[in-house]
Amino acid sequence: MSKGRLYGVGVGPGDPELMTAKAIRLLRACDIVAAPQSTGGRQTALDIAAPYIAEDKPVRLFDMPMTHDKQARNASHDAAADALCALLDEGKTVVFLTLGDPTVYSTYWYVHKRVSARGYAAELVPGVPSFCAAAAAMGRALCEDGEMLHIIPATHGRAEEGLALSGSKVLMKTGKSVLEVRELLRQRGELGSAALIERVGMDGQRLIENLDELEQPSGYFSIILVKEQSE
Repeated sequence: MSKGRLYGVGVGPGDPELMTAKAIRLLRACDIVAAPQSTGGRQTALDIAAPYIAEDKPVRLFDMPMTHDKQARNASHDAAADALCALLDEGKTVVFLTLGDPTVYSTYWYVHKRVSARGYAAELVPGVPSFCAAAAAMGRALCEDGEMLHIIPATHGRAEEGLALSGSKVLMKTGKSVLEVRELLRQRGELGSAALIERVGMDGQRLIENLDELEQPSGYFSIILVKEQSE
C-alpha cells in the first residue's frame, strides 16, 4: 500500500471567504480533516473551515496546549506526528488546518517538521496571514516604496528590540503585553502611527486607532501595526 500525503492548510485569519480555492478543494477531496484543539476545547481553525467540510467527513482533533512549557508543547507535537504518520501509513490523505498561514508562527509547523523528517510526503498550503487581513481592514498599506517591514512576536519579550528597527512593524499576539507595548511606542514617539485590531475577520472584530483608549490587556488575537513615520 502506498503511503498517504499530509497537507498543512492555512485557513486565513477568520473569515471563511478568505480561504483559498486550493484549501477548499483539498478539504473536499481529503480522507480526513485534522485540526488543533487548545486547552479548553477551542477549535478556531476548524470553526473557520467548517462551511467547506462535509458532514460525513472524519475529523481528528489534536490537543495543542497554549503554554510556555516547552516540554508539554513538544509532547503534544510528538503525539500528533505519531498519529498522523499512522494515518499516512494507511494511505490516507490528511488535511491539517491551521490559522493564518502555516509558515508564520504556526503550531502546525512543528508537527510538519516531524512528519517530513520521517520521510512522509507533507505539503504546505499558504493562507492569508492575519497581518495582511489586519492592514486591509484598517485601510492602510503594510509598507510602501522601499520601506522595510518587520514581523515581531510581542509575547516573547522582543517588542522593544523590534520597535528599534527602521521601517514599519507588525506586532503579533500582543494581547497580554499590549499595555507594555503602548508605553514603548509612547516613549519612541510612535503612538500616533500605531493601530490595533482584535479578532480580524472573526465575530467581535474591533479596531482601535487610539491605543490610549485601551484600559486593559486585549485578547489573544490582537495585532498592532506601526507605520514608519515619514521624515
